Amino acid sequence: MAEYIKIKDMHPEERPYEKCEKYGAEALTEVELLAAIIKTGVRGASSTDLAREIISMTGEKKIAGIARLSLEELMTIKGIGKVKVIQIMCIAELSRRIAKSRADIKLRFDNPETIADYYMEDLRHKDREYLVLVMLDSKCRLISEKTMTVGTVNASLISAREIYIEAVKKQAVNIVLLHNHPSGDSTPSTQDIYSTKKVIEAGRIIGISLIDHIIIGDNNYVSLKERGIID
Repeated sequence: MAEYIKIKDMHPEERPYEKCEKYGAEALTEVELLAAIIKTGVRGASSTDLAREIISMTGEKKIAGIARLSLEELMTIKGIGKVKVIQIMCIAELSRRIAKSRADIKLRFDNPETIADYYMEDLRHKDREYLVLVMLDSKCRLISEKTMTVGTVNASLISAREIYIEAVKKQAVNIVLLHNHPSGDSTPSTQDIYSTKKVIEAGRIIGISLIDHIIIGDNNYVSLKERGIID
């Protein structure tokens, strides 16, 4: 059984709780914020050490990558049990929802930055490609959204037929497509551009406009409208 170290037994400089109380949460580093959630370490490893180990597991060594770690992966760390893992996973999900809530549902979705900001935290951490259909009214306000496909690491399939069946059901006037690149690089592929043009052509026949196709990377995005691929 692991031997736990209490916060009070740590060196003062290693006590995230005390630092937060004295200087505020904004004064804590990312490692210290995570350590404050973990609370206790084990013999030979403080909560700060455990926090560093968790962040190092993301591969990119960034705290945002924690959202990609599974319960099983986190529990391989000595001193990180199921309770702590669930706390960490809940904090990651809460952070995602807070980030998304900044974009008001009543905002006009005709601005690529607005759309990307609204969906960034939903898509940037996915390890497979997700294709999301965003359905809008005549004033480009959000009616509904639906994940159309979940692809492999390298590609997601875009079916114009299925996209417009869903858009007609919701009485959408305009639509936006979003999909993520798990690599973190939002540069559009040749297939992304080809598929987008096919959807545009189908929309002209039906009378529903594809106003943008946005590709989400790791905290970056590309708008095919801004690239001039969509008129």
